[in-house]
Amino acid sequence: MATEVQWSELQRDPKSVAALADQGDDVLVRRRDGAALLLVREDRARSAAAGSFTAARGLRTVLAHLPPDAVNAALIEEFTWVDALPVGERLQFARDFVRAYQVSAELGNWSLLDQAVREWRSTAAIHADPGLRATLAGPLEDDFGAVTPPIIG
Repeated sequence: MATEVQWSELQRDPKSVAALADQGDDVLVRRRDGAALLLVREDRARSAAAGSFTAARGLRTVLAHLPPDAVNAALIEEFTWVDALPVGERLQFARDFVRAYQVSAELGNWSLLDQAVREWRSTAAIHADPGLRATLAGPLEDDFGAVTPPIIG
């Protein structure tokens, strides 16, 4: 649970705000002109990251030893939209989920797992709508012009 303070309180009395974090609370610093900031003690953040990575490695190993149907059943309980995917794509979702979970934990960047889940949920939505699926799977009849090269960096 996070204790909330205003940016002005952090500016006026940074020691008392730091004391909240030292007591074990995360401190959510609200700002008028931007997204809130989260103040967390470094030792707690490192411990959480290490625990997440250990859990990811364990989960990957457990899932590797389970039959694919059991893995899919477990993921469908949490992500009910997986049911809309064809069977072969359910297996791929399970593999992608486990891999993205492990990479996210190792890097301490959970946006990778979030992106994988969002993309697969979008794929499930397409499969759940036969009209949309037919439109997207059909041939392109127009020339949409040159494709610009991707911007790297």
